Amino acid sequence: MAGHIGRKEIAYLHRVYRQSERANKGAILDAIEPRAHGRLLDCGCGDGEFTVQIACRSRVSEAYGIEYAYDRIEDAADRGVIVTKSDPSAPLPYKSCFFNIVHADQIIEHLINIDLFLEEIKRVLRPDGYAILSINNLASWHSRFSLALGMETVPLRVCSDAKMDDASDPLQAINHPSQSDSRLLGFSFQGLAELCHYHGFWVERLTFAGYYPLPPHLPHLTYKLDTVHAAFLIAKLRPRS
Repeated sequence: MAGHIGRKEIAYLHRVYRQSERANKGAILDAIEPRAHGRLLDCGCGDGEFTVQIACRSRVSEAYGIEYAYDRIEDAADRGVIVTKSDPSAPLPYKSCFFNIVHADQIIEHLINIDLFLEEIKRVLRPDGYAILSINNLASWHSRFSLALGMETVPLRVCSDAKMDDASDPLQAINHPSQSDSRLLGFSFQGLAELCHYHGFWVERLTFAGYYPLPPHLPHLTYKLDTVHAAFLIAKLRPRS
């Protein structure tokens, strides 16, 4: 089916999806509250650019990150992030009650053992700390339309090596060389909230961002009419005692 749309359409989908991702990051920053002189952990910190933005917004004194790709580790370290090479599917390499804030953007969808990851987040968080998780929304309109047309939900992936024939995939022109590019799980807002509650968190705030593939000038109106079918879910969590 991808052959029925041209490069301009693919470029449009890619551009609008990136705009939705920027809306997601804006919603994450809106959820940040200051933790002056505290510690931040960014799980899957990438090149550290967004980690630094969160650190500045929260006014922490130390920003830590875990990352698996060597080239990104070097970039993040150059930005001042204290990076450890680690797989988020493994136990976190930090002592208990060490962090004031834990952040994970589009990470949990990729994990083989999400239960361990949430247990580890709760372990390393201080009792008065909080976590922010952002994920792709399984209940988004673009996912629903994809399923209705018999296609995989966007942007979930069932394979990292093969290029799937999906006209609605905004990232279809990008190679996916590593296993971490496969999204193994999908969540609706209720499923995410129930999972976090099971692992000892209460959801203080649940927000939505981005309405891919709508043009960027439409989402402001869409937010007023529809609050649960956006492209991204952002959950702010507090550990329960």
